[in-house]
Amino acid sequence: MPHLRTRLDDGYQVTFGVWLGIHPERLPSTFAVWWEPEYVDLRLDGVLANSIEPWELFPAPATATVRDPEETPYVTASSDPLLAEVLTSTWPHDQVLPHLPA
Repeated sequence: MPHLRTRLDDGYQVTFGVWLGIHPERLPSTFAVWWEPEYVDLRLDGVLANSIEPWELFPAPATATVRDPEETPYVTASSDPLLAEVLTSTWPHDQVLPHLPA
């Protein structure tokens, strides 16, 4: 499950766990490198397979890459304008946090 991190006001951030739908043909090669040194170079191109409030990003195209070999990949890019904005902008707490489950 990749991470989607977005910045909030005052230096805070929130990280969502997201599902990334990738082409089934990529599954064997992804699985093959998951616990190997090559994992650090893993790049997954697919679509978000769940909705993230408050943005309703499903099914935005997304690219996930490895930032830390001890963690699952992070969504780092998108050709979708809204997801690209989510990744690069700073958001008000009250716009994002009220949508998180308690």
